[in-house]
Amino acid sequence: MNLMPDPLHPALVHFPIVLILLGAAAAIVAACWRGGQVPRFAALLLALGALGAWAAVETGESSGGLLERGSPEMEGLVDAHETWAKRTFALAGVAAVASVAAALAGRCPRLARGVAVMAAIASAAAAYAVYETGQRGGALVYRHAAGVEVLAHPPPGDGDTATHPRTAQNAEGKTKDRDPD
Repeated sequence: MNLMPDPLHPALVHFPIVLILLGAAAAIVAACWRGGQVPRFAALLLALGALGAWAAVETGESSGGLLERGSPEMEGLVDAHETWAKRTFALAGVAAVASVAAALAGRCPRLARGVAVMAAIASAAAAYAVYETGQRGGALVYRHAAGVEVLAHPPPGDGDTATHPRTAQNAEGKTKDRDPD
């Protein structure tokens, strides 16, 4: 039994999305309120988010070559998705470094506050980059069916092909999703 998903990219991308968005929220709170463990929590979330963004970029590059053989529109969308993913990684890295610096500068309140504001701005930019990357990735999957496996036959015990949602075909032989209602 193989526990590693194949391809890995779709399974991995959701971790940096969540970590960067939560890290951005925590960094904004840390810029306004320096109490408790909020600055450290923001630093941890953003550092893990940057690490996850790196992994998502790497796994996307290894599987992205398969998608670039599609239509010219799809190729452009893959390139835009990759560009925004690299921006997300870079911005998350800057936000993580600034957030760690703000957490470590706790003994110097003015310096810590200034660096925390920089971390909040960088993390907000990283959160926006996550949005842009996700928009393009979602378009690849939901508009162009990039990476979607279409089954020629339903799994055993699932009934006939005409009623199986992943194999239902229209008159032109193209696979289409069925509405569950």
